[in-house]
Amino acid sequence: MILTYFWGILFISLHAMVPITLTAVGEVVGETAGLFNIGLEGILLLSAFTGALGAESAGPVMGLLVGMGTGAIVGLIFSVINTYWKGNQMITGIGINLFAMGFVAFGLIVLGAPGFHAVPSESRLPAIHTPVGSLSPIIFVALIFPFVVHWFLKRTRAGLILKAVGENPEAADVAGINVDLTRLLATTFGGVLAGLAGAYMSVSWIGSVTKGISAGRGFIALATVVFSGLNPLLALLGGFIFGFFESLATWIQNLAGSKAIPWQFVAMIPYVVTLLVVAGVIGRVRFPKALGEPYKRE
Repeated sequence: MILTYFWGILFISLHAMVPITLTAVGEVVGETAGLFNIGLEGILLLSAFTGALGAESAGPVMGLLVGMGTGAIVGLIFSVINTYWKGNQMITGIGINLFAMGFVAFGLIVLGAPGFHAVPSESRLPAIHTPVGSLSPIIFVALIFPFVVHWFLKRTRAGLILKAVGENPEAADVAGINVDLTRLLATTFGGVLAGLAGAYMSVSWIGSVTKGISAGRGFIALATVVFSGLNPLLALLGGFIFGFFESLATWIQNLAGSKAIPWQFVAMIPYVVTLLVVAGVIGRVRFPKALGEPYKRE
């Protein structure tokens, strides 16, 4: 009985970790280059909405591509504002989140489903059937991609360039590296992964869109980046940890006899864990020296 419960929680955790892990790994790349984007919550929300529309129009693969394209566009806009226009990264990220909240809420009203829109089963990404249950193909992407990004950052010249741009953009510029373009590409890539994460939620995992579908996962992804210290492999671990506690909270809510505990209290579990983890590592993690500072060539 206990083993069955354990496998059930673990199975749900694999699905719950995907949006956090993908978004965190993309943000690791962006922050390595010196830009931090707190608009991840908005990208998840927007891409979940546009991904669902794309899936209903031309199939689930197109839905994922539309979600990734949405993330790329938002990441590109964020990059242009904060590299070439020397904007404030914090304010830009907040603006993305606020825009996404209003746009998706209005979009759901236009679709005739205020607050909730179900994605038809034929428009959802088919699952891979395994002996332990059905798994989304995106789970395997989330498990493999952190290793690919880790290799890229540690073993390639392009990864070294990203680190140089984030650590000392003046020296990188003197060496002939286009600092603004490098940061733009890094943050746009982060937007693509966040877009895939958002589309995954609506097209593959949850199968619907609500105005609160992101549910703080973008901020948990930011906490995962802090926990990881810009290490994609630790971002994978952090994504699984937070996914586990999210699934644990869901399991407790559905457990017989748990009605004595208010569901709102149980739903707090993954967020409380996030605060505890960040409080434990904050101050011990070293980030790039130029993180958050626009580069102004003299």
